[in-house]
Amino acid sequence: MLKISGLHAGVDSRQILRGIDLEVRSGEIHAVMGPNGSGKSTLAHVLMGRPGYEVTSGSVTLDGVELLGLEPFARARAGLFLTFQYPIEVPGVPLASALTESLVAAGRITEAEAGALGARLSEEAAELGISPEILARPMNVDLSGGEAKRNETLQLAILRPRIAILDELDSGLDVDALGQVARRIERATREGDPPLGVIAITHYRRLLAELPAQRVHVLSEGRIVASGGPELAEELERTGYAAYREDAAAPGEAGLGDAGLGELGLGETFPGGL
Repeated sequence: MLKISGLHAGVDSRQILRGIDLEVRSGEIHAVMGPNGSGKSTLAHVLMGRPGYEVTSGSVTLDGVELLGLEPFARARAGLFLTFQYPIEVPGVPLASALTESLVAAGRITEAEAGALGARLSEEAAELGISPEILARPMNVDLSGGEAKRNETLQLAILRPRIAILDELDSGLDVDALGQVARRIERATREGDPPLGVIAITHYRRLLAELPAQRVHVLSEGRIVASGGPELAEELERTGYAAYREDAAAPGEAGLGDAGLGELGLGETFPGGL
């Protein structure tokens, strides 16, 4: 179980998250929805330990292990995984090599077993509609947005994390690709020991039509202001977020959660699950 308690965080002395409480168990899919600037991407980055964000209070535990203060690779090794809203390019590092090294470093396979990973990679790639030559390419280099999102899902399928944070997975995917990706993730929530738990960050119900969530949460101005079942996503599609907005935040507080990386001045990046 991922347990987030009283999480407050920001960047450059500006408060963005103002008390997040959320619990996600194995096999569950939780959707986090909200307007631009509400802090959705900030939540993803803070959970994964992105440099530049400051946690001022709160706790984040995975199966009782405190994650705050751990380096991103240690959080990934503990079982946390992030698919980026904008997957980064890693020149010179083929996807297959990166996944092999990740599994060896985590002690999940030996160097001698690494050769057998190729067959599983090919099988997973075929299910996700990824052409074989992409496996030998540098990670995400010269790929379309949809191809990069498929690549992120392939990483998830191979690494088998405990909890996956999907930051606008549906962005850049056409209808067919979204269906393939969502089916693979949904299957992961029913398989494995333990099965995958998911936090799906999205603006639109279109993702949830393919990846049904048991719980939907509305994030507004750094707080979860409403939670409910799938019917809440249907309501948001009809009415928008106006009913869930709080009074205007102080200048500089809101609007950073979904800002581009360059705007935040945070140059250091890292692959989500590696």
